Amino acid sequence: MIRQDQATAEPFFARARELAATAGDQLTLSYVLRHLCFGGRAAGRVDAARELLTESTRLRRDLDFTPGVAANLIGMAALSTDDGDRETARALLDEAAGLAAESGARGVGTWIEEARDGLGLT
Repeated sequence: MIRQDQATAEPFFARARELAATAGDQLTLSYVLRHLCFGGRAAGRVDAARELLTESTRLRRDLDFTPGVAANLIGMAALSTDDGDRETARALLDEAAGLAAESGARGVGTWIEEARDGLGLT
């Protein structure tokens, strides 16, 4: 989405965050926060990234956007492995797998298995 150019993308995501919040568009806001999280993680701001993704996940749960929650839990698992907390990462991926299966989100299910491999949690 950002073509590996976080510096250029970040102000656009910041503006999108403002607009989505002002409009009350919680789903769009959840996507914006998710992408801001990725930028924060890439910049080494793991705590800020976790806060952003936690808020995105809360919004998605409130909206009953189950596939989106499952997708976010993959990111939360990656953040947990950054902290060396492999057990939490496994639990998050297990929860994500259950949500993906329950909601028929086969693509997200594939991402979960790829994450397990990529994070060394198979």
